[in-house]
Amino acid sequence: MSASRRSGTTDELGPDEPERPGPDGSDLLAALLDGMDAALCAFDADGVVTHWNREAERILGWSAQEAVGRRGFAGWAVREADAPEVESRLTSAMHAPGRQVHEFALLTKDGGRVLVRTQSAAVHGTDGKPAGLYCAFSEVHAQIDLERSIALSEALLEDASWGVVLVDADLRPAVVNAHAARALGTGRTTVLGRPLGELLTRGVEELENALTHVLAEGAPPAPAEMWVGVRSPDGEKRRCWRSGFLRLASPLTEEPVPLGVAWLFQDVTETKLGEQEAALLRFRANQLHRASRAAAECEDPAEAATVHLDFALAGFADHAVIDRVEGPPAADGEASGGGSGARRLVQVAATPSGGPGPSALTGHAGLPVRYADGHPALQCVARAGSVRASAGTVAADEAREWARARQWPEDTVHALCAVLRSRGRTLGVVTFLRGAGRSPFERSDATYAEDVAVRIAGSLDLAAATEAGAQGAAGGVEGGIA
Repeated sequence: MSASRRSGTTDELGPDEPERPGPDGSDLLAALLDGMDAALCAFDADGVVTHWNREAERILGWSAQEAVGRRGFAGWAVREADAPEVESRLTSAMHAPGRQVHEFALLTKDGGRVLVRTQSAAVHGTDGKPAGLYCAFSEVHAQIDLERSIALSEALLEDASWGVVLVDADLRPAVVNAHAARALGTGRTTVLGRPLGELLTRGVEELENALTHVLAEGAPPAPAEMWVGVRSPDGEKRRCWRSGFLRLASPLTEEPVPLGVAWLFQDVTETKLGEQEAALLRFRANQLHRASRAAAECEDPAEAATVHLDFALAGFADHAVIDRVEGPPAADGEASGGGSGARRLVQVAATPSGGPGPSALTGHAGLPVRYADGHPALQCVARAGSVRASAGTVAADEAREWARARQWPEDTVHALCAVLRSRGRTLGVVTFLRGAGRSPFERSDATYAEDVAVRIAGSLDLAAATEAGAQGAAGGVEGGIA
């Protein structure tokens, strides 16, 4: 009776439909044995071969017709001298619990020898007594390769010193090793199945594009360095991961079916930051050298000050202003040239705020800049040290108002003031300004600005001395004529 009849449903073909023949037990067993990846043979209680699959034929060359019905391996699959030891090992499995693993050499049909690893176990009859045994075997090198692959997978997912993440076809983590879990700041099971956007704050698009490319095209020829943002209790941590990708395909299908991507990464943040810092230092040292060479060719010392300013701006700031102290510069502890009270500043040079261009000398009229009390430039002069200021994370309108109140270009959000000192006196201050597209000034930036300020101060001091000498010479000439 068909399955539909047994389930009580009506068969459209009527009651006289012939039963469809199905495979009997022997056909099904033969198909299963021949489809195995391992070689398999079986013996009855008398040691006669009862089963021999195609993998056994492939390894040894003996067909099932040639093997089935033989008693033991002696004389055909095993050398006569080795037969007693081999058969004793095999038959011992018939009376031992579990499986027995052995290694020995078998003979191929053409007379060669193959070292195999066997797993043997007893086959019990309906009365519970041993009725025979089966023996599954494979070439030792193939078994070792398999064991190495398994051991490698387990080592990568447990003890590797770099992160390993297996990503499925939906770009979600399926397996994560301990190192990767620590790098992501979460547990190994917590991360599974979650979108990458929930694990990273930056670099998600770049990472997903790489994974999609590997799924479609295969592994890239070289590792890729990716900057990502990792969520942490203390906020975002910016890390650089050197990543390699491998496409995973199923070995059980004729056509390669992608199972996902193996993503291996190593944290190289400290190395990259060191490389970036070294490159930045080389660039800034080169800029200082070039500025000194160019300033040495300027006849006007004030023009040399603007040359130093222009070279310093490259890759460092968007705008810059040079302010000098009004009146003759006073040494530390002496009164300012304007009498008592805070010193006032006169702008002597500035970069154009409307677009790129060289610095221009300004302030020929000598009018002081109306800086409000507490202005960073005034603080810099008062303390004779660098001052950093920033608008912070505020709205664009508030940032523009912050810049206007300090008489800086409206796109300014970060400022760094460095004091101009020469011959033990404070001559003024140089202010570097950055827009919203740049990061705030750091301590290393202040060090560079101070190096530039020393050179600008020397040029301004020379310009003042030259001007004073010229005025003195002119006064002497007038006195002689009088």
